[in-house]
Amino acid sequence: MAQDNQDDLAAQWAAQLEGTGGADDLLADGLGDLVGEASAPGKAGGEDEALAAEWAEALANDEKKGGSDKLSSFAEQATDAQFKDMTEAARQPQDQKLKRELDFILDIPLDVSAELGRTRLLINELLQLGQGSVVELNKLAGEPLEVFVNGKLVARGEAVVINEKFGVRLTDIISPIERVKQLG
Repeated sequence: MAQDNQDDLAAQWAAQLEGTGGADDLLADGLGDLVGEASAPGKAGGEDEALAAEWAEALANDEKKGGSDKLSSFAEQATDAQFKDMTEAARQPQDQKLKRELDFILDIPLDVSAELGRTRLLINELLQLGQGSVVELNKLAGEPLEVFVNGKLVARGEAVVINEKFGVRLTDIISPIERVKQLG
């Protein structure tokens, strides 16, 4: 039975689409049929009928107006875009632009460390270390120290003593391409 009602409704809609009634009549009739079905015995009550009728009326009015009220309210809210003039910034030499961009990061502190070598110890071996013990590292004598900035390798160098303090003379700076490879 429900299939028959759907078939009848589909036939009515198709006939009205082919006729001269237009989409407004089709919409009103289709919603009217739905309201009629909702009011049938055993279906939803009077509140649903009233709500469906309100929707049908609102949709029919909106179709007739073509939604121009909505468009006009959007047009009233729209404003012209305002852009900052970047001509002077574009005309500055690249060196000045780079200097200005670097000025923002010059005061950021970084942790710099120099690594002579590494090794792995068992806890037992660590507990047996005492004054005068020798810890063997993985690097050979004469190999360069590695300089790390925030845990990332940036350079290699050799140990030097300057004014009774240790230092590192940089002999090799890691290229940006190699640094990117280390990230992966």
